[in-house]
Formats: sequence, structure tokens, C-alpha cells
Amino acid sequence: MATKTQEGVEAGTAAGTETHSDETTAGVGTAEEVTPAEAAEVDATGQDASEQDAVEEEAAGTEQSASGAKTPSGVGQGAGAVVSAALGFVSLSGGWIGTVAGAREQLVGQLRTSSTASVATQIKAVYGNAWHSTALWAGLFALAALLTGVVVLARPAFGTPGRAQAPWIKSVAWAGVSLGVIGLLLAVLKYSDALLALPSAG
Repeated sequence: MATKTQEGVEAGTAAGTETHSDETTAGVGTAEEVTPAEAAEVDATGQDASEQDAVEEEAAGTEQSASGAKTPSGVGQGAGAVVSAALGFVSLSGGWIGTVAGAREQLVGQLRTSSTASVATQIKAVYGNAWHSTALWAGLFALAALLTGVVVLARPAFGTPGRAQAPWIKSVAWAGVSLGVIGLLLAVLKYSDALLALPSAG
């Protein structure tokens, strides 16, 4: 009798253990099971996130490159200001071109004027035309200095908004404009004989 009872207990224990093992295995299988739709959705979400990050990085790099390319260095404006001041100085000093042009006109006047011409005619042909030629070239240099200086000063209005022009560029450009105005005024006065007119023959 005792032997049958012991066998029944052992059989019940084995059955319970087997049942518990089956339940555990079934639970693990249920927890680890993922449907194909869910796996595809997870892959698509990760891919979309990666693509969005790549697009954002590319856009940021493009913006930085564009901002770096559009930012002017100011070298051209500085060079223009210096050129304007130099042209203004040349307009006041006459320059090599004006001197050569005056000498040429003087030589042409000597060749075209006969020795029997009146003194007034000789003075006008030899010295007057040379003086006017020098004044004309000085006026051209002065006009070039004036226009160059004005362009340099007006350049920031058509450039990058909010970018101020360097103070030294403004100073040099204004110097070129001032010299150009003075040189142009003097050239007009000399060409019209209002300043340092030719002496009269009488």
C-alpha cells in the first residue's frame, strides 16, 4: 500500500514538473516572437531617421558653405579706394601722360606754325594747345578718381546687408573723391583759360 502511494506521488511530481516546463517554454516562445510587419516597421523607422539626419547634415553644410562664399573680404573695395586716391593725386600733379601729351602738342604747333606767323598765333599754337592738352588729361584723371571713389562708397548698399565697410576704406575713398573734385575743377579752369591764361602778345 505504501509502495503504491509513493509511486503516485512520484508520478504526480513528474507530471507537474513536465507541465511547468512546457508552460515556461511556451511563454518564452510567445515573448520572443515578432511578426514580419512589426520588423519591417522598425526597419523603416530606423531608415527614415537615418535619412533625415543625413539630409539635415547636408543642409547645414550647404548653408555654411553658402554663407562663407557670400561673405565679401573687402579687398576689392580697399583696392578701389587706393586707386581713387592715386588717380586724384595724378590729376593734380599732371602725370606722365599729361606731360607727354603737352610736349607732343607743343612740337606739333612748332611744326605747323610758320616763322612768318604773328606772335599771338605762335603762342597759341606752340603753348596754348599744349596747355589745354595737359588740362584735358588732368580732367580725365580727376573724373576717373571721382567715379571710382563714388563706386567704392556706394558698394556696401548693394552688398551683404548688415556688413559695415572698413573705416580706412571710407577714409581713402573720400580722399579720392575730394581730390577728384578739386582736380576736375582746376582742369576746367585751366582749359577755359580762367586760370593761368596765356599771356597776350600786345
